[in-house]
Amino acid sequence: MQTIFDITAYGAVGDGVTDCTQAIQAALDAAASCRGVVTVPPGIYATGKLHMGVGVSLEGHSAWSFRSFGSSVFLLNDPTADCLLDITGAFGCSIRGMSLNGQRLGNGIHGVKLYWDKYNGGSEEDTPTIDDCRIGCFTGDGVRLEHIWCFSVRHSMLCFNRGAGLYIDGWDGFIMDNWFSGNSRGGIAGGPCVASITATGNRVEWNRLAGFYLPNVNCCNFTGNYFDRSGGPALILGAKDGSATSLSISGNLIYRSGKPAEDADHNYLPFDDPFDSSHVHMIKGENITMTGNTFRLGRDDGGVGAFSPDYAIVIEDSHHCIVRDNVWYTGCLSEGIVIRDGCHDLITDGNVGAEWHREK
Repeated sequence: MQTIFDITAYGAVGDGVTDCTQAIQAALDAAASCRGVVTVPPGIYATGKLHMGVGVSLEGHSAWSFRSFGSSVFLLNDPTADCLLDITGAFGCSIRGMSLNGQRLGNGIHGVKLYWDKYNGGSEEDTPTIDDCRIGCFTGDGVRLEHIWCFSVRHSMLCFNRGAGLYIDGWDGFIMDNWFSGNSRGGIAGGPCVASITATGNRVEWNRLAGFYLPNVNCCNFTGNYFDRSGGPALILGAKDGSATSLSISGNLIYRSGKPAEDADHNYLPFDDPFDSSHVHMIKGENITMTGNTFRLGRDDGGVGAFSPDYAIVIEDSHHCIVRDNVWYTGCLSEGIVIRDGCHDLITDGNVGAEWHREK
């Protein structure tokens, strides 16, 4: 019984020009009949929207780098598609060693998409796995998971997307050892529900809006991540119409957050909320520990641009939280911690370097 399916055996040509949509889909459909493996030899395969099936593994040869899409590349060629790879209903699927290039085509096109119209829409755990992939240059999100239940994204680069690198609306995810670089709507952005997420060992750099933008988030662990030059806070947790509940945030290094945007004449633009010039902005938080993190201000590479941020941590309308044993010597331009209206039962002692320090 055949269980491994090479897309070139179905007519796919990796010249970056030939439309391979039907050939690749034929291989994916064949694999869906037996929970098989679809292999992608090195090459650039132009394609429109594709659908994965239950238990299918899509496997390429990665060889990607920060600047290169690498070896096994799917190149989007349809500006009318809503995504390149649809994994809705593809329970237990995996995508490994692939590069997906959106070419900045169309408007709001995602790299990988899962969508249910309600939570638990599939009536079982989705459990997709994305490993060792580079997913970038999409006009939507690199990976968009709406009403997801169980997933992992590991050792991948989600980069230069006009949406977020990873959009999550759902729960039970492992996000480890990834690059989230240069995305316009944040490295990770959350929808109405982000819950039961572990994010560890990620590099989150040069994303606009925020490193992680999570207006509704609960029961998550953010440990050992590196945040660099976010265009707002590294972490936006909660919102005036949202909340942040039961979070553990520890051992992260958060550097030169709050990079101000510029107009066409390179004048710096003020934030709509001045407190977004911060490393962490927490709103409506409860039952949160934030300990053992290191904060540092800075400017653009090469010693140019504006120093930022103004504040290390801004807390508003929050209660029963611990923010202690963090360090922010040379951490911000103004105040280390700002506690605004509506806060009570906070422990904020033991933080070092709360006075103003500017880098020399």
